[in-house]
Amino acid sequence: MINRFKTFIQQQHLLAAEAKILLAVSGGVDSMTMVELFHQAGYPFAIAHCNFSLRDAESEEDELLVRTIAKEKYGVECFCKRFDTKSYGKRQKLSIQEAARALRYEWFEQLRSQHTFSVIATAHHKDDQIETFFINLLRGTGIAGLTGIPQQQNHIIRPLLFASRSEIEAFAEDNKIAFRNDSSNADNKYLRNKIRHQLIPLLEELNPHYSATLQQTIGNLYYTEHIYREFLAQQSPLVETPVGVVQIDISELKKLQPCAHYLYEYIARFGFNAAQCQDICTVMESNSGKEFFSATNRLLIDRQFLFIEPLTVSTTLEHYCIEAHEKSITLPLKLKLSNHKKTEKTLLKLDKDCGSFDRDKLTFPLTLRRWKQGDYFYPLGMKSRKKLSDFFIDTKIPRTEKSKIWLLCSDDKIVWVVGHRIDERFKVDEGTRRIYKIVISG
Repeated sequence: MINRFKTFIQQQHLLAAEAKILLAVSGGVDSMTMVELFHQAGYPFAIAHCNFSLRDAESEEDELLVRTIAKEKYGVECFCKRFDTKSYGKRQKLSIQEAARALRYEWFEQLRSQHTFSVIATAHHKDDQIETFFINLLRGTGIAGLTGIPQQQNHIIRPLLFASRSEIEAFAEDNKIAFRNDSSNADNKYLRNKIRHQLIPLLEELNPHYSATLQQTIGNLYYTEHIYREFLAQQSPLVETPVGVVQIDISELKKLQPCAHYLYEYIARFGFNAAQCQDICTVMESNSGKEFFSATNRLLIDRQFLFIEPLTVSTTLEHYCIEAHEKSITLPLKLKLSNHKKTEKTLLKLDKDCGSFDRDKLTFPLTLRRWKQGDYFYPLGMKSRKKLSDFFIDTKIPRTEKSKIWLLCSDDKIVWVVGHRIDERFKVDEGTRRIYKIVISG
C-alpha cells in the first residue's frame, strides 16, 4: 500500500519538492489512514479538522481524537475549527452536506493562504469516485460531471484515489490505526449512502467486476471531455483582464447557439449551474446591473459584457465581529482600533481610510458585513436617510466594486461605509466625551 501510495503521487505529479502539506482529517478511517501513509512515506505535514457541530458528543470525540494523534503520535501542528453548520445552511439555503462542504473548503483555503501551504490533501478514494459518478448522473449533469473526482484541482490533491475502501480498511487494521465511525454514514436519507448501501451491492450482483469496468468508463469519459474542451476553447468568448476579472462579450456569446448550453460549458468551472445560465441568457440584453452568484464567484451583467470575478474567502463569510477590547484585526480588513478621550485640542482627521466615532453611541460587539439590497444609512452631513444603492450611484462607485465594500454596524445600524462615508448618527459632536477611532492599515 505504501509503495502504491508513493507511486501514485509521483505518477500524478501531486507534490512538488519541499511542498508544504495540509491534511484534511475528519477522524474517519479514510483520513486517518491518509495521515499514516504520509507519515510512513516521510512527507512533512500539518492537520486540519472541521467540527461541524452536527452530532453532539460524537463531533467532540472526533475532534479530540484528531487533536490527540496530531500531538502525541505524529507531533504535528493541528488546526481545528467549529462551525454552526445548520444555521449557515439555513441562511444560505443549502443542504447540510452542501453547507459543510462550502464551510470546509472556504476555511481550508483561508488556512492555505495564511500559512503558505502548497497543497491540501483530502482522503477521497476509488469508491468515492464511483459514488460521485452516480450522484451526478442521478441529479443531471454534463459530460464533465461524469468524469469523476480529479486527482488534483487547484490546490486540492486526492492521493488515495488509487485505493478502494476495502483496501484502506485492511491497511488500517494491519497498522492498528485508531479511527472513529461516523454514525451518519449509515443513514440512508442521504443520497450518497443510498448509492453505497443499496445501489452498489446490486451492481456487484449484476457484475462482480463492475468497479473496474466503471473506472474504465470514467477514464474514457475523461479523455472524451478533454477533446470536447479543446473544441470549446477555440470558440470561447471569455477574456481574462489583467486584474483577474473574466469578461464575456455578449454580442459574441449570442452567436453561439444554443447560447445557454455554450455559456454553461464556459462558466460551470466558476460554480454556476445550468439553470442560472439559462436565466443569464434570457435577461442579459435587458437587465444591465443584474448579478448572479455561485459559491465562489459573482457574475455581473453590464451593457456590453458579462463580468465574472471571484469571491474572496472574506466575501463568502456572513460577518465578522469586533469586540470592545480589540486593538486590531486582520480579517476581513486590516484595521487599527483605538479609544481616545476628547479634549479641546482633539483634531479629527478627515480621511476615507480613517473613521472617528462617538464611543458612547456604539454598542459592542460591532460587526463588519457586506451590503445588501434595502440597506440605508444617514450620510455624514445629512439629516435624512439614503439607500446605499443610491449612495453608490451618486458617488459613482463602479458596479464591479460594490461587492467589495464592507459596512461597519452597531446593533444593525450602519456606522460606516468603510472607506467611503461615516453615518451622521455616530459622528463626533460637541457632546462627545470619548472617541473610537478606526484606521484602515492595509
